[in-house]
Amino acid sequence: MDQRTGVLAACGGIFLTFLAIQVGALALVEPFKQAGYQTVQDPQNPANSALYFGVLLVATGAILAALKYGGEQVLRAFILLTGAMITVYVVSVLPALSLAGVNVLPWAAAALLVVALLAYPEWWVIDLAGVVMGVGAAALFGISFGILPAIVLLVALAVYDAISVYGTEHMLTLASGIVALKLPVLLVYPTTREFSFRERAAEVAAEEADDDAETDPDEEAVDVTEAGDEPEGEAETHGETGRDSIMIGLGDAVMPTIMTASAAFFLTDVPTVLGVALPAVTALVGTMIGLFFLLRMVLEGRAHAGLPLLNGGAILGYLVGALASGLSVVAALGLGAYV
Repeated sequence: MDQRTGVLAACGGIFLTFLAIQVGALALVEPFKQAGYQTVQDPQNPANSALYFGVLLVATGAILAALKYGGEQVLRAFILLTGAMITVYVVSVLPALSLAGVNVLPWAAAALLVVALLAYPEWWVIDLAGVVMGVGAAALFGISFGILPAIVLLVALAVYDAISVYGTEHMLTLASGIVALKLPVLLVYPTTREFSFRERAAEVAAEEADDDAETDPDEEAVDVTEAGDEPEGEAETHGETGRDSIMIGLGDAVMPTIMTASAAFFLTDVPTVLGVALPAVTALVGTMIGLFFLLRMVLEGRAHAGLPLLNGGAILGYLVGALASGLSVVAALGLGAYV
């Protein structure tokens, strides 16, 4: 396929992935509620957002430190364990497959995910695992963050993402280092038939090893961008005439979906569309509109932060649906308990 067709196909794959995670999270909201998977005692407390944001900052610092000081294997094991745990949550609400009284299906699915990622981390394996992890994570957070905490969290993450991409640029360094781990922290979409993510990851690892060998240990490691692999706002491209893939962070798909799942879970006395609360549907639509504009900017060939557009689209879409449902601004923002 030609360059333009390949890029359009990759963008189509990204849209389908985001849609799958949004719809999947909506489908899991009620089963997760019934299974008791809500992770906080008071989901309406905005302090939950501050706590999660603090954990995220610490986790980001730990990841950067691991990438810089040779802790890649520990980081890899942690991400695999997290993916396995989320897979157990997701599959546990499906019809059980019992063996000696134990539902073995969730554990078998988790083991399959880990083995597949270790044995054959090609782009389509990465993406399929990412969908499973994204669906589970978004649903878990969606039922654990009420409307106000969800909005606070998404705004804080959008601001942080913008600062980390346009200001400190440490998110670009993180995205570059993550590629070599060959895990679904980044979702991968080829634009050419010949593209192999396993080969790309090996190339990035070799480039980083060469950079480390040529750099004073006390100095900052050379970013992979200098070798021609430019991360694009949690997305990666490889030149306007030689683009062979687009990569986008799994978090870019999960975070706005929290708004969709939260609206579906916590808003009950509102109009519905196909059984889903109208504000949740419009949050989904807002996310997809934000994704459209993000991809347009990414295809221009420079790095962009994803969450300002994606989270912004989700929040604005939610508010449109909430107000159209007859909620007041105070109720739509979840401020009723404070006003």
